[in-house]
Amino acid sequence: MTIYHVVLFKFKALVPVEEVRAACDRMLALKTNCVHPETKQEYVQTSVGGKDNSPEGLADGITHAFISQFENEEDRKYYLTDDPAHLSFTKSIGPLLDKAQVIDFMPGVF
Repeated sequence: MTIYHVVLFKFKALVPVEEVRAACDRMLALKTNCVHPETKQEYVQTSVGGKDNSPEGLADGITHAFISQFENEEDRKYYLTDDPAHLSFTKSIGPLLDKAQVIDFMPGVF
């Protein structure tokens, strides 16, 4: 069953805009940089994201949101625990963030 992986970032106030943009580009590039160890093919089905622009004022400091889609639990597990591209990215972005939040869900499962 499809799994959506939602990642929310609050970048530190002193991080230059160019660094924020580069980090966001690297996040979105995970779709093509993450390769399945057996098939040698991309396995992140969808990767989208952007800067918060909600007029509701409920972001609680979150500045950017990203959604990745995985076909199944096995692909998500590999992404989170073993994929070298993802692990390298998470290590690189940590110093730029005040906060990160992640929530995953399967459509219709409550």
